[in-house]
Amino acid sequence: MKASLISDKMKVAAAQGCNLLFTTSCLLLITAGFSPSLPFRCMVEPQRAQYGGGIIVNPGFDHSIEGWTVFGKGAIEERISNEGNRFIVARNRTQPLDSFSQKLSEGSDMVSVIFKINGSELIQGGHVIAKHGCWTLLKGGIVANFSSPAEILFESKNPTVEIWADNLSLQPFTKKQWRSHQDDSIERVRKSRVRFQVTHINGTALEGATVFIKQTKAGFPFGCGMNRYILKFRHYRKWFLSRFKYTTFTNEMKWYSTEKVQGQENYSIPDAMLKFTKENYISVRGHNIFWDDPKYQPEWVKSLSPEDLQKAADKRINSVVSRYKGEVIAWDVVNENVHFHFFEDKLGVNASSVFYSTAYKLDPNTTMFFNEYNTIEYSGDKVASPANYIQRVKEILTYPGTDGISPAIGLQGHFPSGQPNIAYMRSGLDLLGATGLPLWITEASMDPHPNQAEYFEEVLREAYSHPAVKGIIMFAGPIRAGFTKTPLTYANLRNTPTGNVVDKLIHEWGTGPRKAIADSRGIVDISLQHGDYDVTVTHPLTNFSKTMNLSVRRGFSQETIIRVKMHA
Repeated sequence: MKASLISDKMKVAAAQGCNLLFTTSCLLLITAGFSPSLPFRCMVEPQRAQYGGGIIVNPGFDHSIEGWTVFGKGAIEERISNEGNRFIVARNRTQPLDSFSQKLSEGSDMVSVIFKINGSELIQGGHVIAKHGCWTLLKGGIVANFSSPAEILFESKNPTVEIWADNLSLQPFTKKQWRSHQDDSIERVRKSRVRFQVTHINGTALEGATVFIKQTKAGFPFGCGMNRYILKFRHYRKWFLSRFKYTTFTNEMKWYSTEKVQGQENYSIPDAMLKFTKENYISVRGHNIFWDDPKYQPEWVKSLSPEDLQKAADKRINSVVSRYKGEVIAWDVVNENVHFHFFEDKLGVNASSVFYSTAYKLDPNTTMFFNEYNTIEYSGDKVASPANYIQRVKEILTYPGTDGISPAIGLQGHFPSGQPNIAYMRSGLDLLGATGLPLWITEASMDPHPNQAEYFEEVLREAYSHPAVKGIIMFAGPIRAGFTKTPLTYANLRNTPTGNVVDKLIHEWGTGPRKAIADSRGIVDISLQHGDYDVTVTHPLTNFSKTMNLSVRRGFSQETIIRVKMHA
């Protein structure tokens, strides 16, 4: 029997209308059946609750089931494992929401996974696939901006199984606390302290020496999507070149763009765009070889028989990957194959796996990406939940022929209008990052909203501060180039508020020209964003200067002193 997908629910109130951010995790076990194994750690006994349970009363059930009540029908009880661990059980369930709940003593604190507000509204905050015989971590979160009672619940769509839970935690954070955590993380994972010691050639410290530092290449890929208008509009080229060194062609490499008529391939536009990027040292992600959504196939592909589709798909993958082998830094091999299954329906359940294996054989030194939407943007989409995404990745990576592949997880990041659920986003990044695979935000955008600039900044900061995220590409740009959803400039080429945010972050996340003065020991200590630098050292009492190149990466130790010896 397949185990049911589980999420949790609750009721909440926001303190005097304030926004509160929180995450929550709990350990869940369904006692009947199991689901296909996932790379979530399976534990014989659960860990203790994070934050000591936060505002959850009796999180580890040390006081029987005090503070917990039945939600819906059925019954709840405490049980004790052979090892002495105490946990709660919901049994005799007949409906999905038959479970256990707890009213929160502080009405201003938030929810995990699914929660109930205004008497009937249920908002989902996270999902996990629980496995029979072990405890599985359920992690999620939500941003709350309302004022009403709140109650935490747990849901299984399979009413024939029991739900066990132990060590629940619910921790609220203010926006200020959340931002502080982001800043601390950025300091740890995106920057390193660098120490210079400037001395005379005889070893005497040169107090007052000036160290000029200029970044030549950022260590973190922060880029922007590009479309065919880059070939037409000079102002678009100038705007892009002044900001970005990484890109994805939004549509121009896709099958429906390069072979609109069967047998008539036309790569002239992506070829010209790739020539432009190469001339300007811009790295390009290959997007995409296939798209599993039936709506976005070339029209002539939709009616092909399975046999003819196989021939056409073989031709397509060999054509595009061989043409751009070594020219792109990544391939989105099969776009959105968690949500959709056009090729699987036509060619068999392993269609995507075969495509990944083929792409790897054709271009073995390039990273092969999965690429999906709503995994971090929208907690209500269970299809592409982190747990389901990880399961799909595992299915493909365990298929024969994918050994040796360099895989990565792409998260599109198309956020709907309104307040983004940053807490859910973080929990998703945590779970996906636990796979050990690099994560990229591949198509970041934000639907129009009066507060679009503020909300988009929240999304970008959350991604940049997470240690598992290795790159960000935005699908945004000048409105005159067709970027109407997340425009960064108006038609007159002046920045939109969202464009101002992006420029601010480019400046903040890069290291602009810096100047520092050596102390009495000839020492300069400075925190630098990871990247490559040109360094020039001068002293006011001599015309002598010294230049060098410096590469700063994670793990760069301050114990490594960069010694600069100056002539008189």
